[in-house]
Amino acid sequence: MSLFSFRRFGAIVGKEFIQMRRDRLTFAMLIGIPLLQLILFGYAINSDPRHLPTAVLSGDNSPYSRSIVAAMQASTFFDITDYPKSRAEADRLISKGAVQFILTIPEEFGTDLVRGERPVLLLEADATDPMATGNAAGTFPEVIRRALAKDLKGPNVGLNQSEMPVTIRIHNKYNPEAQTQYNIVPGLMGVILTMTLVMITALAITRESERGTMEHLLSTPVRPLEVMLGKIIPYILVGYIQIGLIISSAWLLFGVPMHGSVPLVFALSLLFIGANLSVGVTISTAVRNQLQAVQMSIFFFMPSLLLSGFMFPFRGMPQWAQWVGSILPLTHYLRLIRGILLKGNGIQESMGHVWPILLFWLIIVAIGLKRYRRTLD
Repeated sequence: MSLFSFRRFGAIVGKEFIQMRRDRLTFAMLIGIPLLQLILFGYAINSDPRHLPTAVLSGDNSPYSRSIVAAMQASTFFDITDYPKSRAEADRLISKGAVQFILTIPEEFGTDLVRGERPVLLLEADATDPMATGNAAGTFPEVIRRALAKDLKGPNVGLNQSEMPVTIRIHNKYNPEAQTQYNIVPGLMGVILTMTLVMITALAITRESERGTMEHLLSTPVRPLEVMLGKIIPYILVGYIQIGLIISSAWLLFGVPMHGSVPLVFALSLLFIGANLSVGVTISTAVRNQLQAVQMSIFFFMPSLLLSGFMFPFRGMPQWAQWVGSILPLTHYLRLIRGILLKGNGIQESMGHVWPILLFWLIIVAIGLKRYRRTLD
């Protein structure tokens, strides 16, 4: 027998193409995952976010303060979205994540400016994600200098000759030293839960189908909802063990501040854990083997990782990508966890991120129950 036969080689190649044609889901994943990567990295990912929502707390209505606000809007880094009437209202906006900056213009700002007293402009940035606000905060002094250069003319032109005519203070709230681990480590909690729980659940149920044990389960009077809950409950404990390990490591190893309630983190995390486990169960109803379960899990995990704001600033993405990201539970869980741990948010401030996770969970459970097969194909 010859060492190499092109006939035998061609037969093996043909067999693989036939196998690939029969396994349409795997073939679709081979095409879909690279295409998804191309679209996300090519269009959606942007490390220089613009149009960041900004609140202006102004006690002055002079032409100079109006010029500053107009210049910030024109810079494309800031979008003036709110004009709070009190410090408490401004703090609520930034704690809930509705704005990423607060500009405070003091009373008598215009009068003090023309007197040469260099009044203070305070820009507060939500630094729970330093990458999202760093570039905009860095351009702020130049934006102010250019804005005032247009207005300080005639008898006031001397104010522009030497130093900046105002005193600029930039305060990174919740993360004064812009430590990236304060942002990354709490976020890893959501990323790890998404990656592990979805895949483990999908594999566990698919493995039963491959081994034939699902057939015995289907022959019993067990209802679909009972099967789903029975598969999900044990892994809830696994999820809580992961949360406990990450929170302990964040505190002991990385020095992440814990300004909020850790029990609240555990309580609200139940929704996120349940949503991910339900995704795993639903995936298992659509696949035939464990390889497909892994591929489908990755297909869900990748958009969650890239569009949630964990790796890249959320508001740096185009609008369509933000809409897709807002559907995914990881997006809201990241804001929820960072808000509780870094900002000290309570249940009231967290509710805006709780209900999207709950809604996602209910929809996925409904889809899973509908797809669940009472009999084998």
